[in-house]
Amino acid sequence: MNKPKIQDADAVPAPQLFPTAAYAPGRAYDEMFAADGGVRPHYAALHDRMATLTSAELAERQRMLEQLFLLQGITFTVYGADAATERIIPTDLFPRIIPAKEWAQIEAGLTQRLTALNLFLADVYGDQKILMDGVVPRELVLGAPSYRREMRGLFVPHKAYVNVCGSDLIRGEDGRFAVLEDNLRVPSGVSYMLANRDASKRTFPATFKAAGVRPVERYPDLLLATLKSLAADWRPSPQVVVLTPGVYNSAYYEHAYLARLMGAPLVEGRDLVVHDNMVYMRTTTGLRRVDVIYRRVDDDFIDPLTFRRDSGLGAAGLFNAYRAGNVVIANAPGAGVADDKAVYAYVPDIIRYYLAEEPILPNVETYLCREPAQLDHVLANLDKLVVKAVGESGGYGMLIGVHASAAEREAFAERLRAAPDNYIAQPTVQLSTAPCLTGGRIEPRHVDLRPFILCGEHTVVTPGALTRVALRRGSLVVNSSQGGGSKDTWVLHDDGGEPPP
Repeated sequence: MNKPKIQDADAVPAPQLFPTAAYAPGRAYDEMFAADGGVRPHYAALHDRMATLTSAELAERQRMLEQLFLLQGITFTVYGADAATERIIPTDLFPRIIPAKEWAQIEAGLTQRLTALNLFLADVYGDQKILMDGVVPRELVLGAPSYRREMRGLFVPHKAYVNVCGSDLIRGEDGRFAVLEDNLRVPSGVSYMLANRDASKRTFPATFKAAGVRPVERYPDLLLATLKSLAADWRPSPQVVVLTPGVYNSAYYEHAYLARLMGAPLVEGRDLVVHDNMVYMRTTTGLRRVDVIYRRVDDDFIDPLTFRRDSGLGAAGLFNAYRAGNVVIANAPGAGVADDKAVYAYVPDIIRYYLAEEPILPNVETYLCREPAQLDHVLANLDKLVVKAVGESGGYGMLIGVHASAAEREAFAERLRAAPDNYIAQPTVQLSTAPCLTGGRIEPRHVDLRPFILCGEHTVVTPGALTRVALRRGSLVVNSSQGGGSKDTWVLHDDGGEPPP
């Protein structure tokens, strides 16, 4: 397929479009501009390039970018939308840039965090020492909907329950990164990270080349190597497949994209058959044994004999084959108990318990509504807090108090009183802002950061990330399912920028 080319006009300076005085970040930390209005050093080259582009040139680049995404079928499904549910992912022209020193801290913090969470999962499905020692409340873990008692005592290769992690980071007003939540079940978005990189290299080719950006293109190879390492002890050349719910899933594009780049078959549950606790996939030449399943199907739907009996998305007997050690499922069933929004509040203690280290990346302050005193505080301060349902994701089931009406807050308060165990609350954090093209103008929009970590025989943090963007002015909701967009993230090789605050 021929891809549209976007020409870089470095040799032809154009009238200035992006004067610093016209860009007003507000009180949030801005990724490009310091508090005194000066351009941060690692953004200097991009800022200078932006200042040479006219509105017409920017509009043309944006049009070509959208055409590129359309031709590649880069879409996301928005459930419940009034208009067509399948949409092109809104993508911004301008990359977010992170200097090397900041990324080194992020990388170390994410590696530490995932190491501790995998140890936590091995413990809660094993001896449960952390529960007996009272570090994390027993009832909080064992009563969580995502806890799978079927996983007790099962062997997990390398004790790596979470093989693909996509933690969400935010940068507060003080400029420091913090972890907003961990996504340990079936995290999505990595295909958009790769697509954004391809697009930004075409949009600003000269600037990209000169910046010294670390590559992310090896992610599919690293993912395949990670998955193969889970079965390498008993199979010299393991067969990996990607299990998708099908074409109607919101992230189906990503499933197909990753399968193609890894050279792995994309299968649905109906393509798999289990015989004598061995998993096979149907092919035109007969049955072929499957060793590793990179599943993009939630726990409940993996196996109708073990979990939801009405599921048509998995394969009957799959979990028995997993229990027998004849197939690996990544991420492991039951991994979601470690990213439960209530368990999240205990992750700093989990890190201290297993690693005897202080967390490199802090949590956002979190109130557990299951605690009466904390519930009272939340109810008294709903206008200042973000309240989230423990079992929801994608921006669903939440209240942003500062943007809600009095009637909406009162209705949510009733839900809190009726089922306090189902909710946590956090202060409203002013996410950092980054320049975005919107309505023909360059304006600040709030962003977060989703890096991707792979864990098998080794742990690898991809030197890039999906930066999600709240496209509506003033909005803090970055989820694609709620109308958010994305942009590329450039992690620099050198320390050309400023160190972390």
